Amino acid sequence: MDTTHSTDSQPSVAIIGSGPSGCYLAQFLRKQWRESEIVIFDRLDTPYGLVRYGVAPDHPGTRAVSKQFDRLFARDNVTFVGSTVVGSVEGAGHMTLDKIRTAFDIVVLATGLHADRALSVTTDLHGVYGAGHLTRLINGHPDETVDGLELGRRVVIVGHGNVAIDLLRLFLTAPEQLRELGIAQDVVDAISAGPVSEIDIVGRSMPSQAKFDLAMIKELAKLPNVRFEADLVAPAEDEDASRHDAVQMLIDGSEPSAQRVARFHFGFEPVELDGAGTVSSITLQALNSTGRTMRLDADSVCTAIGFAENESAPLLRADHTSAEHVDLERGILGDSLYCVGWLRRGPRGTIPENRTDARMVADTIIADHLVRDAAMPKPGYSALNIDTHSAAI
Repeated sequence: MDTTHSTDSQPSVAIIGSGPSGCYLAQFLRKQWRESEIVIFDRLDTPYGLVRYGVAPDHPGTRAVSKQFDRLFARDNVTFVGSTVVGSVEGAGHMTLDKIRTAFDIVVLATGLHADRALSVTTDLHGVYGAGHLTRLINGHPDETVDGLELGRRVVIVGHGNVAIDLLRLFLTAPEQLRELGIAQDVVDAISAGPVSEIDIVGRSMPSQAKFDLAMIKELAKLPNVRFEADLVAPAEDEDASRHDAVQMLIDGSEPSAQRVARFHFGFEPVELDGAGTVSSITLQALNSTGRTMRLDADSVCTAIGFAENESAPLLRADHTSAEHVDLERGILGDSLYCVGWLRRGPRGTIPENRTDARMVADTIIADHLVRDAAMPKPGYSALNIDTHSAAI
């Protein structure tokens, strides 16, 4: 049965956040409500969030998803409003969430989580950098600056996910290739200043539970003049051996005489950072019954252990979601107020998983609207009395 509403009953929708979850949600709602006013707000003057600023620049296939989002604004009559911070303050470039809820029938928070999750050990030393900061810097995010970035010759990366592998690969990529990817010269200079010649990549899991994709490991084999090493332990019979085998193949195929080395360490967690103002070493402890420790010299430590809420200016905090009508499983925060993506389920999942999440929340929104009592439609964007700022997309 076609449940598409007539023009008169199609609601106005405001989506706060133009990352993949917000854009996918707009796609699904546009298919259902062809005449609805759908407006996507973002604090930046360009859309796409993680797709634009969080994906390695040498992975154009993943970034190409932005091309389909372009059609939202060029063809599907979705409005992008940039340079607008939505929160609790009203003024130039700022708007309250309450004001948007007053103007739109449906409001969805898709602001994501972009603060780097901190290590459980003290990290108040210079030379400790979060992967989110680094990937945004590499991709030209306007909030990030290269000032103070010094990787040095020996880098420790904490984390075994795809972002950690991205950093390893980019740190070992030649400066001329980084420039060809469109990375700013000052960032290229900072990354290659060491130059990086030794990387230790450390994670809590054993290979069978590591978060990196097999394709990411195989891609590392293309790096020239790099020797790969690992403290591998044969997997148990009931464990998935595919990641163990991929790392072993990487080691076997690398150059024994290479002047640069990348070492994988599995089953360790950081217990101490040491240094006089600047980090100089990291101590790790094995998570097995031995509990043995290992100290690694480091000119810098890069953390790639996930993301968290930005406590400095959050639109919504997880501990604010205990109201009567909250149902995070379905993306409901309140009457006609929803959330989607990482804000709903935590900082996990790939871009395709965000698409699946957006579809589920869109279905929730549509189902709720079908049974909602008819009411005077809200005026939408025109009631906000601001000038639309649509950047070149």
